[in-house]
Amino acid sequence: MMGSLKKIVVVFIALLGMLQFSVAAPVLKPGTLTCEYIVNPLGIDITHPRLSWTLAGDGRNQQQTAYELLVSDHEAAIKSGKGNMWTTGKVMSDQSLHITYEGQPLQPFTRYYWRVRVYNDKGIASGWSAPQWFETAALAASDWQAKWIGDGSTLPERDEDFYKDDRMPLFRKTFTPKRKIATARLYISGLGYYEAYLNGKKVGDHMLDPGWTAYQQQVLYTVYDITRDIRSGVNAAGIMLGNGWYNAFPLRFWGSINMRNALTTGRPCVKAMIRVVYDNGTSEVIATDESWQTAPGPVVRNNIYLGEHYDARLEVAGWSTAAATTGWKPAVSVTGPAGILTPQMQPPIRVTKTVKPISVHEIKPGVYLFDMGQNFAGVARMRVKGPAGTRVTMRYGEDKYPDGSLNVMTGVAGQIKGGNGGPGAPQIAWQEDSYTLKGTGVEMWAPRFVFHGFRFVEVTGWPGKPTLADIEGLRMNADLQTDGTFSSSNGMFNQLDKNTQWTFLSNAFSVQSDCPAREKLAYGGDIFCTTEAFMYHYHMPGFYAKTIRDHANDQRPLGGITETAPFVGIADAGPGDKSGPLGFQAVFPYMVKRMYEFYGDKRVIEENYAALTKQMNFLSASTKDYLFDKDLGDHESLDEKAIPLAASVFYMLHAEVMSELAGVLDRTADQTTYTALAGKIRQAIVNKFEDKSTGKFEKGTQSAQLYALWARLIKAGDDAKVFDALVAAFEQRDWHLSTGIFATKMLFDVLREREQNEMAYRIANQRSFPGWGHMIEKGATTLWETWKESDNTYSKNHPMFGSVSEWFYRSLLGINAGAPGFKKIIIKPQPAGDLTYAKGSYNSVHGKIGSDWAIRDGQFHLKVTIPANTRAEIWLPVTTGGSIKEGGKRVEDVKDIKLLRQENGYAVIETGSGNYDFAAVYKQ
Repeated sequence: MMGSLKKIVVVFIALLGMLQFSVAAPVLKPGTLTCEYIVNPLGIDITHPRLSWTLAGDGRNQQQTAYELLVSDHEAAIKSGKGNMWTTGKVMSDQSLHITYEGQPLQPFTRYYWRVRVYNDKGIASGWSAPQWFETAALAASDWQAKWIGDGSTLPERDEDFYKDDRMPLFRKTFTPKRKIATARLYISGLGYYEAYLNGKKVGDHMLDPGWTAYQQQVLYTVYDITRDIRSGVNAAGIMLGNGWYNAFPLRFWGSINMRNALTTGRPCVKAMIRVVYDNGTSEVIATDESWQTAPGPVVRNNIYLGEHYDARLEVAGWSTAAATTGWKPAVSVTGPAGILTPQMQPPIRVTKTVKPISVHEIKPGVYLFDMGQNFAGVARMRVKGPAGTRVTMRYGEDKYPDGSLNVMTGVAGQIKGGNGGPGAPQIAWQEDSYTLKGTGVEMWAPRFVFHGFRFVEVTGWPGKPTLADIEGLRMNADLQTDGTFSSSNGMFNQLDKNTQWTFLSNAFSVQSDCPAREKLAYGGDIFCTTEAFMYHYHMPGFYAKTIRDHANDQRPLGGITETAPFVGIADAGPGDKSGPLGFQAVFPYMVKRMYEFYGDKRVIEENYAALTKQMNFLSASTKDYLFDKDLGDHESLDEKAIPLAASVFYMLHAEVMSELAGVLDRTADQTTYTALAGKIRQAIVNKFEDKSTGKFEKGTQSAQLYALWARLIKAGDDAKVFDALVAAFEQRDWHLSTGIFATKMLFDVLREREQNEMAYRIANQRSFPGWGHMIEKGATTLWETWKESDNTYSKNHPMFGSVSEWFYRSLLGINAGAPGFKKIIIKPQPAGDLTYAKGSYNSVHGKIGSDWAIRDGQFHLKVTIPANTRAEIWLPVTTGGSIKEGGKRVEDVKDIKLLRQENGYAVIETGSGNYDFAAVYKQ
């Protein structure tokens, strides 16, 4: 009896132990599932899409060792664990990014469901993820059954006639479903911009669709799920068009450049189809063709720079409903742009915030100035009541004059001031919208087909006296997912980061622009300098994939890359064939490289390698001595620009990046060739520009020295004189910078890599001119285009000097990629100055990375979060010989981590995933 009881107790204890082990055992499971970076994309045209997932796991050192994928075209099948389209079986791999679909051929207009399960390092399988899906759109040109249609109007023959009233067209079509609907989709592209309606209601919440592209190469379209919006009986579809970039006015920017000479242009037109699938599996398409009807609408004039004018008296009641209408005529089939129709994959433009004014003043009789309290991009919305025919005008500006009146001058399009804009152009090309009342109670209106950059709104023509409740700002931008957070004990840095984010969002529409008012253009130099800063702040893969495609679309015949993409005719100081300056061209290979480094995206290299090679061949054919002498140099530098040095350094950068990209693709011969070329360029630069006795390059300005150090023109260890000359250049300016857009970005890279963050802090923390603190002291809520404040010429909402915020993440928080896609993570905070803490995070494609440090009681405290399926190298600042603890234990006694070495004032620790809490003896 006793023996049996003992056996029972033993078994019970064993079972209890197993239970405890199973409860405590770390669980690894799929987190967020994406297809081509998007959760449940509604329309893709990629025949081999890539599937990715993050991982969630309790405990530390969670690693995926294998995965299984199922893909099915039936939701019920996927829920029951069947993948009739693709079943991978168990794949022994830790890869969780960009798994290329290799199943049965995908069909157009079809939804596919997928799920994944993963195995941890013990071989234990997770449960299956919740089913996710992706849906194909048109996979071939023949899948489109629609035509481009217009209203039959022709373009003006004279430039001056573009500025006259020109009512934008409306289109409508009624249809009746044949039976019960299973699904319904709208596929639509309307150029320049469109709004779509169904049964009187706007479809979706996008603004300014489709995104701007080189229309002769590519035209974007959007897919909407309208299943619930179609009802039994008669339905009505309606479309309203605006000019956008497709019918830009012939404004002469800077008195000379007419964008219409470079852009693909035409009268507004639309191509769309409603595809209905019935409950019996049959389908029907209602496509744009001559059976649609058209009539002029209430938008009487609109231009992307000058504004929009709307006459509510011209509204057509019930135009997008099934109600009967009169006076409409058949739409006309038009040629339309030649570009390939492509689903729009970048984040759409939306109204992302409502900005309330902080004050309103009547600056003179009938003229009211609203202060929104914040510079931003978007439009103003009015709420007004008055007699029919009353015209209310809103003018926009970034500033006001000392007498309180509106200053429009920093937002004037293309420096068109004094009548230099060409025939018919306004004397001063300011931003202005107007609304003519219909006189039916309270009317609410905001422009549809424009966006502005502004802080102040001047209102005239108001019936009565407007109040703060009558005007509000609608902030618009590409609806980017926030990936980064940052804060510190330095209040100025926190405000600077806030200003930077407002600036970045103001310049993220369908292109990354230089400013949202006076130019709105995607300059390669500005993008080059802020790519990483944008990537730390926001989830950029879809947006930047389009940016790269824009550059490839407008590649010049000989291979050069244009100064702006889309190309508008600007070609400053380039090597020929209307290509851009070397520093601006560099954005093309540089962004491809950054997409690989941040997101592990190898396909973007493969897709663009031929174009990159063509560009490199063009550059190489444009020089005989490995040097260039034409460029814009360090744009907006306060010192004399070292133009030949800058151009030649960027030529070398092209060769170096090409060598790296060739290596990723295992193109060994190319890699060898480009490495050798980079070496020859480097030697030519050093021979030409270095003063070996002083270490100065060119005239030894801050910019020149930074170009040399950032490009590693002199081998590490032998460049002390070069760095000393840089220090001397800063000492001459009392530690204020004089750099332009490129060298400012380079500054923080150079100082981070040389462990010189005290110097970086001293420079960044300056509160007097020139510097970021000076901007803030002067009341800036966004970043200026120039170090010196401008009240007449330069934008006050310009992202290029926002490269400093990259420093917040890479140096102060210390979050860096040690392998593509942050598969390996380097956490190396570099405390400096009087900072007592910095904390923040970055949502990598593998998951959230956290860095939170504080200095107190003679210790450096660092909390770190490392996502599952990655490894990290943590550099912990520590006083030599000081103790190091993690979770209250000596670091040597913690089994989950490994102390590798001590180096340059850091303890270098290796970890896997998990949350860690370090404390080390530290003396500031």
